[in-house]
Amino acid sequence: MAGGLDSSEDDLAESHDINVTPFIDVMLVLLIIFMVAAPLSTVDMAVELPVSTAKPQPRPDRPVFLTIKADHTLALGNDPIAPGRLAEAVDTATKMDRQQRIFLRADKSIPYGELMQVMNLLRHAGYLKVALVGLEGVEGTGELPPAPIQPAQTPPSPDAPR
Repeated sequence: MAGGLDSSEDDLAESHDINVTPFIDVMLVLLIIFMVAAPLSTVDMAVELPVSTAKPQPRPDRPVFLTIKADHTLALGNDPIAPGRLAEAVDTATKMDRQQRIFLRADKSIPYGELMQVMNLLRHAGYLKVALVGLEGVEGTGELPPAPIQPAQTPPSPDAPR
């Protein structure tokens, strides 16, 4: 109960307690909405990107990501596409806006020549604004982050069989 147990004669005394239950209910509903909506607004394709030390550029509201996966297949957003249908798929994604920037992501195991082939396909389709996507390096130093430490190989012992 929010009222006090006062024995005074004044029945019209004001109660200065605040009921926060509706506020908590609204916050929980908003939390659930954002927890459901956040994963839907990202690209869920696992690609091991190379590292870059360039300053990040502002991202548009609805970027178009073209991905070259490690198995050399293409994906536009989360949808796999054939190289022959790349122009048609990008036209659909951009609504024929050839001035829109295409964000090209490629696994670092992809050869440079294959990356250039995809860029040429985009150029022939009329998309000249292509941005390459990479991981960010250490800011301000111009250095790449340290490489993962590989376990040291111990030389074989002289007693080991060969």
